[in-house]
Amino acid sequence: MTEEGKDILKRGKNRAGHQQYYCNHCSRWFVETANTPLYHKHLSKPEIINICKHLVEKNGIRSIERITGHHRDTIGNLIEDLALHADFVNSILLHDVKLGQSEVDEMWTFIKKNKKKLSQEALIQISKVMPGYSLS
Repeated sequence: MTEEGKDILKRGKNRAGHQQYYCNHCSRWFVETANTPLYHKHLSKPEIINICKHLVEKNGIRSIERITGHHRDTIGNLIEDLALHADFVNSILLHDVKLGQSEVDEMWTFIKKNKKKLSQEALIQISKVMPGYSLS
C-alpha cells in the first residue's frame, strides 16, 4: 500500500531522453507527453509552436517545410495531431503564446480548408473549439 498521492513515480529516462513515469495503481509506464500533440514527436514544443505561428500567418505546408526545414509529411501529421487535440492546442496558443481568439480561429479555418484528409474525429474536435463552426 502506498501513501495518498504517491501513485505516480519518476522512473528514469527512456531511450529518447524523455522522463518516464510509473503508476503504482495501474502498473503502467508512460511519459510526460502522453495524450498530447507532443507524444511520439521528434519536434520540440518551441518548434511545434513555431509551426502553429506559421499556420496562423496562413503559410502552406510546403512553405512551412521550406521555412522550418521539416518534411511536409511531418508537418501534415503534426497538423492532424493538433486537430485531434484542438482544445489543448487552443489553451496553449491563447494563454502561453498570447495569440488572440480570432487568430486561433483563422488557423483552424485554414487547417480545415487546406488539409483535405482530416479524420472525422479531428473535425469534431475543431468544431468544439470554434464558435459557429459546423461539420459541413
